[in-house]
Amino acid sequence: MITNEINLLVQPPDNYYWSRFTAIHGISGKDTMNAPSFDQIWHQIAPYIENQNVVAHNGFGFDFPVLNKTLEYYGLKIPVYNKFCTYKIYKSNLANLCEKFEIELNHHDALSDAKGCGSYLNYI
Repeated sequence: MITNEINLLVQPPDNYYWSRFTAIHGISGKDTMNAPSFDQIWHQIAPYIENQNVVAHNGFGFDFPVLNKTLEYYGLKIPVYNKFCTYKIYKSNLANLCEKFEIELNHHDALSDAKGCGSYLNYI
């Protein structure tokens, strides 16, 4: 059950994007030109992570290491949290998982992906 959500655009260092990632999620430097940097919004998202159960698809391969590297980049403390990966549990991609369990998904939209992962936990 979703009790709260947050969806923010964050400007990466130097507002730089690899074209491959822009092709995947559709976000580019023009979208985040005036967005805050990660260190400016961490206080808003930290309560969703610190001492929480955090679920991501391919989390150990992407999300969790990227979070750690980003926190290190900005000199922020890496919080304690429980990590769960729906890819390791389901053994297929997020689109297949959501299709099988009839979970609505706008694939590669961060909030939609997060909702898909969270909703899957209702089935296991």
